[in-house]
Amino acid sequence: MTDVLVAGGGPAGRALAAACARRGLETAVLDPDPYRKWPNTYGLWADEVPELPDKAIAAAPATTLAFGTREHRVDRAYRVLDNAGLREWLTEPKVEVITGKVTGAEHGPHGSTVLLTDGRRLAAAVFVDASGAPKLRAPRAEQTAYGLVLPADQAERLAPPDTAVFMDWRDGTDSFRYLLPLGDGSVLVEETSLARKPGLPVSELAQRLHARLKAAGIRPAGRVEQVRIVLDVPLPKRGQAVPFGVAGALVHPATGFSLATALQLAARVAEALADAFDAGPAAAAGAARKALWPPEARAVHALRRHGLRALCGMSPAQSAQFFDLFFELPIPAQRAFTSGRADLPGTASTMANLFRAAPARLRRRLLG
Repeated sequence: MTDVLVAGGGPAGRALAAACARRGLETAVLDPDPYRKWPNTYGLWADEVPELPDKAIAAAPATTLAFGTREHRVDRAYRVLDNAGLREWLTEPKVEVITGKVTGAEHGPHGSTVLLTDGRRLAAAVFVDASGAPKLRAPRAEQTAYGLVLPADQAERLAPPDTAVFMDWRDGTDSFRYLLPLGDGSVLVEETSLARKPGLPVSELAQRLHARLKAAGIRPAGRVEQVRIVLDVPLPKRGQAVPFGVAGALVHPATGFSLATALQLAARVAEALADAFDAGPAAAAGAARKALWPPEARAVHALRRHGLRALCGMSPAQSAQFFDLFFELPIPAQRAFTSGRADLPGTASTMANLFRAAPARLRRRLLG
């Protein structure tokens, strides 16, 4: 029997598996295609994971800009990740890699039995689900995006070189532009719908981006990226499985970010599992869930969900106005809302300051 079986070989699952192995737990990662390259571009704020090694960083843009109705220079370093280097950093030789796909799991007093599509049954003391967003019947709030990777000299028609544009709302639509230098002479340009229920179709975003590039004299060509992130995954219910990453509702409901949070929490969750392991599988899983969702984190999550509801109801003009206000806040206040997962005072203070600064119509929208 494996001590910890992690379903999902993306960055979140790999991070937790490596942390568990380093705590002395016999750990395996289960993935349908474990050696497939990670297709998406990942980014995070440098202060969120300061221990990130150089090999995991593809680009460190000199300037970060954001636009509501006007330009804001964001004095907070942003990092674009190198997926191969990130995978290498998160790879722990002691972690067994198993090829397979989960169809279900059975739980009992002595652990879990994980069922695979090919009929195999794998026994583990603790089962961690890091396989992505669960299938949910009701329409959910989603962030969707369509992006193209362009040569840097073409992208300079949209933004200065060595510059990340975190968001640009200036054209008055309900989607924004996102530009990231990738460190290899190319730039990712994305048309993004921040939050909508249900999500704006990716086909619509593709049409908008192609039209925008054509208007700038850029031929819409290059590698395509498509994004669909469920923003309102329900908080995990009590049970013997431990949901982690996107499956564990670690996506920020109002931004769509989750990677930095998973990297931050991996060691903490592994420590909780290891410390409680001798008390039995149920106790270990319970300790992991408590480490993931202390009361402060639950309270912050509720505030963020309120922010998500407000964002979903904003007009394009209100969205631009809101982000003008947000990026005028001091960096510690911005950090509290985007990255302070258990910072209840900081999150509440930032939201209160935004409300006080907002004009009457936007205030009504922020009240939900």
